[in-house]
Amino acid sequence: MIHFILLQNKQGKTRISKWYSPFQHSEKRILESEIHRILIRRPPKFCHFIEFRKYTLVYRRYAGLYFTICVDPKDNELSYLESIHLFVEVLDKYFGSVCELDLVFGFYKVFTLIDEFFLGGELQETSKNRILNRMSELDEIEKGKI
Repeated sequence: MIHFILLQNKQGKTRISKWYSPFQHSEKRILESEIHRILIRRPPKFCHFIEFRKYTLVYRRYAGLYFTICVDPKDNELSYLESIHLFVEVLDKYFGSVCELDLVFGFYKVFTLIDEFFLGGELQETSKNRILNRMSELDEIEKGKI
């Protein structure tokens, strides 16, 4: 099960966070800070899995952003690493060469994409085309074409 998803920049600013397990607000900030300190110190050649408290962190760095998923230790880390890559591909295709500002100003679209990928802390959809088609449908509904 996924406990939370974090998108953080190199300076430690959390751009997007989605929480599937209950944490106190103060504990969320502490977790974000601790995770950033761990990730920023890791050399790029190290593996993308970290045992953290009673969880496993699966992360990937793209440009200046860290995409982190916190999962149970018994879950398949490689599937979550692949889902991070797929998520970034979909973001890139949807926004057209995604950058940090797209995440900041289009956060509601990013949350919609996350909800298309993950449901209740579990991987829901793995088809890039289905997700992009669904986002196109939602964009049309938003614009009032349907």
